[in-house]
Amino acid sequence: MASPVSLAHSPCPNDTFVFHAWTAGLLPGRPVPAVTIADIDVTNKAAVRGGSDVLKISYAALPYVLDRYELLPAGGALGHGCGPLLLTRLPCAPEALEGRVVAIPTELSTAYLLFRLWAERALPGVKVRTTVLPFDRIMPAVRDGEVDAGLVIHEARFTFHEYGLHRLVDLGEAWEERTGMPIPLGAIVARRSLGAGAVSEVTAAVRESVRHAWADPAASRDHVRSHAQEMAPDVQRRHIDLYVNRYTEDLGPQGYVAVRTLLDEAAGAGIAPAVPAEALEPSGSAG
Repeated sequence: MASPVSLAHSPCPNDTFVFHAWTAGLLPGRPVPAVTIADIDVTNKAAVRGGSDVLKISYAALPYVLDRYELLPAGGALGHGCGPLLLTRLPCAPEALEGRVVAIPTELSTAYLLFRLWAERALPGVKVRTTVLPFDRIMPAVRDGEVDAGLVIHEARFTFHEYGLHRLVDLGEAWEERTGMPIPLGAIVARRSLGAGAVSEVTAAVRESVRHAWADPAASRDHVRSHAQEMAPDVQRRHIDLYVNRYTEDLGPQGYVAVRTLLDEAAGAGIAPAVPAEALEPSGSAG
């Protein structure tokens, strides 16, 4: 990279942990990017419009941006046991969602895509209404009866009991049981117009930042805490441990197959545009 790129990612602990070393100038020889920290719904929409050079987005948004952005093999969020949850105030059967309102974080979220793929199989013919709410409003809205169910992600896995809520379905668990693959959640993309060489350097910088974070987790602690708002320190740690894993360092063959499976299923269900096979191929590699 001859000059710094612009980077946009979420304030979630996994992202601030992963990108801290790069954005704090702790990687010798790597220009520090110009950083925007914003909710994933904002970065998804920015990618669709053609925003920053490098962005963290939902895998569900990939089909809409791959003409301009390339999927990077490092920095993203895939894994096991880390999928979205569908929560209700009282225990009930899935069929009870008929005609009910489900709060979702954004229509371009992977969580909503996984919900729709699950509903295609588990709730044929059942009509569910959805409403978009900010992520931090979903569990209170379910608890207070403002909506009938809520689709939640990230640290909500560890905190939904505090709201007295019940897990109707673990959508990640349903995905893993059906496919045997890791759950694709968040992707890192880079603008294709940067050129293959620059994209390869960005990939290397992201991967170095991941490795630095693992080697010295204390270095990013204050940075992570400053963006995690009211999240307890132990929840921050559990969040990072769950979402920053070997797929974050390198998607690898299994990661790419999981992403391809998700996108193909979405296209097959008429939920998203089809993605050509070559669209996921990296233009360069970096170790």
